[in-house]
Amino acid sequence: MNEQIRQYLIETEPFYRPASNEVELFEAAYALRMPMIFKGPTGCGKTRFMEYMAWRLQRPLITLACNEDMTASDLVGRYLLDAHGTIWHDGPLTLAARYGAICYLDEVVEARQDTTVIIHPLTDDRRILPLDKRGELIHAHPDFQLVVSYNPGYQSITKDLKQSTKQRFGALDFHYPNEAIETEIVAHESGAGNDTAAKLVGIAHKSRALRGRGLEEGISTRMLIHAGALISGGIRPHSACQLAMTKPISDDDDVLRALDGFIEAYFGS
Repeated sequence: MNEQIRQYLIETEPFYRPASNEVELFEAAYALRMPMIFKGPTGCGKTRFMEYMAWRLQRPLITLACNEDMTASDLVGRYLLDAHGTIWHDGPLTLAARYGAICYLDEVVEARQDTTVIIHPLTDDRRILPLDKRGELIHAHPDFQLVVSYNPGYQSITKDLKQSTKQRFGALDFHYPNEAIETEIVAHESGAGNDTAAKLVGIAHKSRALRGRGLEEGISTRMLIHAGALISGGIRPHSACQLAMTKPISDDDDVLRALDGFIEAYFGS
């Protein structure tokens, strides 16, 4: 394996609790090097699943968090000046394609469409990446795979993948786990006991029922883990839940009162 991407290997198994047959499906997709889309709400485990699969497959994982200021050069690379003159530096997509890593573009819809169009030649049977500035055509390494993710709940006409892009990918839908699995995850990741984790999960499930009725998104599994860790560290449950779970997701006093009511129902006042 090339030394440039060895650093992207995940050495220790990430904790991941399968909710369905997503592990089997992704392994089948990787066997075909099929480009993949992960769709699901914020904090539901998409990135952790990707880390787990990269570890399981023993492939380096190069992750890039997309944003609206990201340019094509941020993906493929650019010329930079150093002590030896002007040197080309591969971007994350180029590194992955050149040396056989999995490239994971998180929240890909945040990137401009004129930037993401550069992935098209890598996501069909050509599997090539033209580097126009360098005058080079990269044929993707046999182990290369492209994976992107986004949250459909935040989609708009201006922030969505084109159909011509979507149809190049397979897709896996992610959701918050059922209560038993989510309780196990929160207890393991936060160090909180099962009873505390179950109460946090109960609050989250009630908050998710408010989606579209004052909340854009309910409390995520990630937020539950933060609250559980605070409680494990000695913070009162009510204060921990407010700090990590309720205040970050709403500024509306009525919504916050409703969420506080859920906390009191499980932990008392």
